[in-house]
Amino acid sequence: MPASAATRLLYHYRRTARVLPWRAPPGAAPTDPYRVWLSEVMLQQTTVATVTPRFQRFVERWPTVEALAVAPDADVFQEWAGLGYYARARNLIACARQVAAMGGFPDTEAGLRALPGIGDYTAAAIAAIAFGRDTIGIDTNVERVVARLHATSDKAAIRESAAAMVPSGRAGDFVQAMMDLGATICRPRRPACGDCPLARDCRALALGAPEAFPAKAPRKLRPVRHGVAHWIERDGALWLAWRPAKGLLGGMAALPGPSWGDMLATGPTLAEVSHGFTHFELQLAVVAAAAPDGDGWWQPIETLSEAGLPTLYRRAVEAVLARRDQLAA
Repeated sequence: MPASAATRLLYHYRRTARVLPWRAPPGAAPTDPYRVWLSEVMLQQTTVATVTPRFQRFVERWPTVEALAVAPDADVFQEWAGLGYYARARNLIACARQVAAMGGFPDTEAGLRALPGIGDYTAAAIAAIAFGRDTIGIDTNVERVVARLHATSDKAAIRESAAAMVPSGRAGDFVQAMMDLGATICRPRRPACGDCPLARDCRALALGAPEAFPAKAPRKLRPVRHGVAHWIERDGALWLAWRPAKGLLGGMAALPGPSWGDMLATGPTLAEVSHGFTHFELQLAVVAAAAPDGDGWWQPIETLSEAGLPTLYRRAVEAVLARRDQLAA
């Protein structure tokens, strides 16, 4: 990117930057690394609109990485419920404790990458935004902007071009400017090219085909697995249990039941829900059971919203209660 293009982008960012609770205004001193790290972890596979109120709740409850490091696992999992991709919550706890033990976040990509749950993109983003390192994290928004600027879908070329675009000493604002550009103007569909400060440099626009870049990979069909959850109710309370620490939804509150696989429900089914995970689709049947199964606790049904159930089990509970209301009507 020519220096004049980078200047135009940074000027555009100063005028239009999104106001986000984890972000410093353009030109201001870098944000607290804790807030940058927390927001980047939350934003993985999750929208800004969803993350914003949840981020605010997190930092109100745990305003520093040291405070988060000493929080009970169950409290963090409960607060994370509904954000999905629950391995992030486990890594969040592990990372907070490691950083607290180190006395603070490392300020280099390599040091950040060595922490639990921090990959190449997240390490680069934190290094640039929180520590001013001349690097760039390539998320889907940045990838799309660079792919269109150079009319390429080659990931190696995109990484190389993105790194060459970073203006020395302005990486934090530049990275966030690129993120904003991809999120608000250089959108996947119907990009607002007339509002783009980089339009004159965009090869994809010159070709008349901005939406052709980057080329979309063919979608893969996800296999279907089946699972059973037990509905154990007594005196207005529901028996809940913790998921195994490792694996999907690890350490989260749940309806008890066997491991997922090809198991089909036997006996009357109270409700069925479908839930998409990254690599498979789960068909979960909720069946009535008479006695508690394993370790767990009785959660009053009227306070189930406080149990921290992840989306799958929250939807399962809602389906059972909705069916009960229909039968009672």
